[in-house]
Amino acid sequence: MSDETVHDHAPHTAEEAGGAHHPGSAPQPAPAARPPWTVMGVVRAMFHLAIERSYARVGLVGLGFAVVFLTIAGRLVAMAAFPQADNGDNRVAAAATTAIRPDIVDRNGEILATDIRTVSVFAEPKNIYDKDEAVELLTAVLPELNATDLRAKLSTKKGFVWVKREITPKQQLEVHRLGIPGVGFLPDHKRVYPNGTAAAHILGVTNLDNIGIAGIEKYIDNTGLKDLNSLGFVAKSTDLRPVQLSIDLRAQFALRDELAWGLDHFKAKAAAGMILDVTTGEVIALASLPDFDPNNPAEANNPDRINRMNVGVYEMGSTFKAMTLAMALDSGKYNVNSTFDTRGGVLTWGRQKIHEYHGTNRTITMPEVFTHSSNIGSAKMALGIGVPGHKAFLKKMGLTDRMRTELPESAEPIVPSRWTEINTITIAFGHGLAVAPLQAAAAVGAITNGGNLIVPTFLKTTEAEALKKATRVLKPETSEAMRFIMRLNAVEGSAKKASIPLYYVGGKTGTAEKVIHGRYVKNRLFTTFMAAAPMNNPKYLFVTIMDEPQGLPESGGYATAAWNSGVVTGRVIERVAPIIGLPPQFDPPVKPFPLMVKLGAYHATMLDGR
Repeated sequence: MSDETVHDHAPHTAEEAGGAHHPGSAPQPAPAARPPWTVMGVVRAMFHLAIERSYARVGLVGLGFAVVFLTIAGRLVAMAAFPQADNGDNRVAAAATTAIRPDIVDRNGEILATDIRTVSVFAEPKNIYDKDEAVELLTAVLPELNATDLRAKLSTKKGFVWVKREITPKQQLEVHRLGIPGVGFLPDHKRVYPNGTAAAHILGVTNLDNIGIAGIEKYIDNTGLKDLNSLGFVAKSTDLRPVQLSIDLRAQFALRDELAWGLDHFKAKAAAGMILDVTTGEVIALASLPDFDPNNPAEANNPDRINRMNVGVYEMGSTFKAMTLAMALDSGKYNVNSTFDTRGGVLTWGRQKIHEYHGTNRTITMPEVFTHSSNIGSAKMALGIGVPGHKAFLKKMGLTDRMRTELPESAEPIVPSRWTEINTITIAFGHGLAVAPLQAAAAVGAITNGGNLIVPTFLKTTEAEALKKATRVLKPETSEAMRFIMRLNAVEGSAKKASIPLYYVGGKTGTAEKVIHGRYVKNRLFTTFMAAAPMNNPKYLFVTIMDEPQGLPESGGYATAAWNSGVVTGRVIERVAPIIGLPPQFDPPVKPFPLMVKLGAYHATMLDGR
């Protein structure tokens, strides 16, 4: 700056500053000149400079955001306009991380099936340079791998292949330490069944991708879970509501245990059983032996491990006489006092001769047809109704069509292609029509519960919900008459083996000769026992079937139903009744069958509930 613009007003001498001058003192040097900028001026300059620089930075950042946004927008538009080909390998990998399943619990909330987190090993063949070394290293830490198969996988041109599914944490650490480029891990989910074989045929199994392939597991996928997973909707296990079954795990264990005892004791080929709530249609327990452990799904592939209650179809023997008597009573043509002539012990129809197994060689009443298991009496009842009426009744009871439940597996009945009078005669006592035991149980349930046919369910439900779906198939008075007859059979007929004191049981045996190569074989029997309790107000139906049981010395060599299936059913009732809340009746029911009193068919022993 020039002197004209800068005026220095600072004093130059002590006198000018007003200070005293002391003689003899050294002259003081003049003070240094002040800089032209003041402190405030510098601050202001720096502030203006910072603002100018911040404008530039903000503009630069904004430009960067704009570029990123436009890049993303352009990419999205390009993906929408020119979709890339779907990569099947990527879909496999995605499925492994999204196939999360809900827990399955029993009616009391006990876990039957659940997911646990695990890890699977994958490889990207394109990124593995030394395939032989990778195979050698991986098979060293995962010896269960087949080296040839693994080398073939790594030699493909795919971008993704599985190496090993569901490995342990220790195996994961060992593979990780190998440090093979192109080998990595994906989170996975494994289905586990903490109770092993319990309810195996009900629960079913899943595959390696955690997709249900049988039983309730498949039912869950069919209700929409599989579609959600395939569309990429990832659910957390905590987001999925547990599927609650009608099964009581305690009763399930007890039923399977008693069936295993019967299978061994009577040296049978197979055994199966169930407990059905006849008021709701709920299956409380169901087991079929031999069975399998769903934690090892490969066992389920053995053809001997089918669910015999739902997949097998069998001639049910004399248990079908309950259908015949119910049909006759409901038609109005017969009542409990009707009689049937069985003298001679043989019914000849054309070239066919129908024999009695427990013949009385006299005229017997309708209840006696049941308690003596008369083939001739049953045949005459069915002939009295006629072929069209017989077919219509069995169809109404759900015995000529495939029964559909939550279990995807079911069998279609084997019905005569040409239904004539001889077919009606044999079907009347349980031969000539093969059905799944589950649907036969549903029909007997309708006979005992007041006449409502309820399709069995494996999901927990209420009586009100069940009645909304039920079909009225019998008159209430027909059901009462049948309960009287079934109770009488437990008191003085073939169902004595299951007549457990205090539980007022009623039931029916059934023994059928198996058909081998188109012919009935006398020493190859299929036995059935159905028992309901308490007969004055039925709640549960107990069913036991045995395939080819052997006669024992204790039975005099007999292998008919009363001596094996009946014994097992009695053991089941005695063991399970306290578990499922079936109380003993210490005081005999007072006049439990008023209709029977009115008809004059009341029997004194029917009052004895013990």
